[in-house]
Amino acid sequence: MKKLFALSLFIACASLFWSAQTKALPTLLHNINGYTFQDGELKQFNSILFEDGVIVAVGSHQELAKKNGFSISMDGKGKTLLPGLIDAHGHLLGLGLDLMRVNLRGISSEQETVDKVAHYAENNPDSRWVLGRGWNQVLWLNKEFPSKSSLDKVIAEKPVWLRRIDGHAGWANSKALKLAGIDKDTPDPEGGKIIRDESGNATGVLVDAAMSLVENKIPPLNKDERVAALKLAFNHLIKLGITSVHDAGIDFETYKLMLELSQNNRIPLRVYSMISGADPRLETMLKLGKVNRPFLKIQSVKLYSDGALGSRGAALLEPYSDEPDNKGLLLTTPQKLADYLSLITRYGFQTNIHAIGDAANRLVLEQLSKLKDEQSAQLLRHRIEHAQVVVPQEIPIFAELGVIASMQPTHATSDMNMAGDRLGQERLEGAYAWRTFLEHGVTIASGSDFPVEKANPFLGLHAAVTRQDSDNQPQSGWIPEQRLTVGEALKSFTIDAAYAGFWEEQIGSLEAGKRADFILINQDIFSISPKQIKNVQVLETWIDGKRVN
Repeated sequence: MKKLFALSLFIACASLFWSAQTKALPTLLHNINGYTFQDGELKQFNSILFEDGVIVAVGSHQELAKKNGFSISMDGKGKTLLPGLIDAHGHLLGLGLDLMRVNLRGISSEQETVDKVAHYAENNPDSRWVLGRGWNQVLWLNKEFPSKSSLDKVIAEKPVWLRRIDGHAGWANSKALKLAGIDKDTPDPEGGKIIRDESGNATGVLVDAAMSLVENKIPPLNKDERVAALKLAFNHLIKLGITSVHDAGIDFETYKLMLELSQNNRIPLRVYSMISGADPRLETMLKLGKVNRPFLKIQSVKLYSDGALGSRGAALLEPYSDEPDNKGLLLTTPQKLADYLSLITRYGFQTNIHAIGDAANRLVLEQLSKLKDEQSAQLLRHRIEHAQVVVPQEIPIFAELGVIASMQPTHATSDMNMAGDRLGQERLEGAYAWRTFLEHGVTIASGSDFPVEKANPFLGLHAAVTRQDSDNQPQSGWIPEQRLTVGEALKSFTIDAAYAGFWEEQIGSLEAGKRADFILINQDIFSISPKQIKNVQVLETWIDGKRVN
């Protein structure tokens, strides 16, 4: 009888062990300072119960402990817990490549930039091209675009191509210009500009569509390089507390690779990919239909209407204040944009359109308003990416059309040192106007636009609530009346960003039935000084009920 009992006990224990391997035990994380959103309102809790990656309940330790007779109990030691943060606009491949190439962010002169490029080239002698990104002439004393000659002095035999921080201008040496066939007689391409000296010679800086003249000569990435870059990007974001990201514009090769990685369970955070409208196989990807997998969703297209403010490529209704003969560049004609919208909405995809200048935003709103005979903006949740400079009277049109404003708080604090020069004071009224958008009932989905800006979401939250840069300048904030509250800012990085990616039923808040995506941080963003939010550190990142960092 004793033997029979022992055997039964062994079988029961073995069954429990093996079932635990295939099905995770319920986990109760208690003694936490938790925040989430419920029906749009901020809610606090001190315990969360989840099982198999799904939230069972949030609430008090006492009530949740009664829900399961057997569970793993974990003490959160009073740490603050937030829903996993969502970056609603970034570039995964670009971030990974940035981590692999020369980083020129924050350098204060052309010569220092050249010195860093030269140092990188010396340490990477086998590279066919010297590639990098991050230079910003606005930070330099003379604030002028750089020249090919400074690069030629240190690297003459190997092509050099360096993208500006916003990705809308590039800087080449003479070798790269020669490979691209750019000389005095090369015309500006439609939607682009070759910066020239007084004699008409190319200086080495190319803006928007002109960049492709050089970039088409760069050897294409192979599959292994793409995989390596994406892996670096995934890991970088997870460590920052980002559990989901909207990847703003993937080409066909990356599209295929993301499907393969998803199939093999090699995407560790949730990715909402936007198909690149510039890819010649756009309709092929649309015909393949929507992708809705646990860690990969594809049902949107990224388009461009104009360039960027820093490189004076953003399309303005009136000339730039600091360049009176320039109104910027429309990269897509009104008719072409209308054709794109007709095609994309025919397949039931969301359209996410880059628009920075007031002329570009007006154009996009006008074209979206003409979709009334097709699927509505409310149904497809069309978005304007950046929406940086908008005529104030046109902001309510976003809400009328159901258009989401996909905005990046750190753009304002990075651009504040030149936005007034570019626009003049009057046009600043509708620039980076987050508070005005919210007051008119517009949904804001926040992101960073990495690698244009740093991916750290706490820098974005800090910028949103202080209107200050990472040095907490200016003292009272730049255009402080446009600040958000901490709750509003967090909402734009969580549930509203999830809504912008059709994922609000599964992520974005911590509620029963949703996925257990959350982070633990070292400070309570609701109780510390807003100026300190930028210093918050992520202690743990959990995705699908598993700790991944």
